[in-house]
Amino acid sequence: MSLQFARFPYLKRLSEFDFKAQPAVDKRLVEELATGRFLSEGRNIIFLGPPGVGKTHLAIALGVITAELGNRVYFTTAIDLARKLTKAMHENRLSREMKNLTRPKLLIIDEVGYLKLEQPEASLVFQVISQRYERQGAIVLTSNKAFGAWGEVFAGDAVMASAALDRLLHRCTIVNIRGESYRLKEKRQAESGGYAKEVANITAKA
Repeated sequence: MSLQFARFPYLKRLSEFDFKAQPAVDKRLVEELATGRFLSEGRNIIFLGPPGVGKTHLAIALGVITAELGNRVYFTTAIDLARKLTKAMHENRLSREMKNLTRPKLLIIDEVGYLKLEQPEASLVFQVISQRYERQGAIVLTSNKAFGAWGEVFAGDAVMASAALDRLLHRCTIVNIRGESYRLKEKRQAESGGYAKEVANITAKA
């Protein structure tokens, strides 16, 4: 039931993460996070890095562990969260939606920075971060944007971005991933393999 409530787009486990492919990731640190101690401490986790390096994989893996420990988890992308809150506000049920987002033991917000939020959306997302901070509710967040660029994410509002970061970073573990994209690597390998087969076929015909 906890896994169903979490609404993960797919299931990923820590055992499936290729640490050798991403040597910049501190495996011991990630394994410490997997103990779940960060939940009782109300500690946030932020995975930073370019697209395709495994940020979402690690976030979901920690969410799966949390759910299997019997805790409520909720997964969402930043833009889906903003749209959901905006819809709730227009339907006069924002207070109830906010409660739904502050109750889970862990809230995972994926892809912060991939799409720019409009001013009302940014304000609503900030309220979620603020309310979870007050309740010491853990957040796992992934982003491809350096903190200095978060003003762009929050509708160009540097003050709001700074206030959000202040709450997120107060009790936080930051995991920087500076590796090559899995998707680009697989694409290059596939293209290389196809080229090799083509050469082999030509050679065989000759």
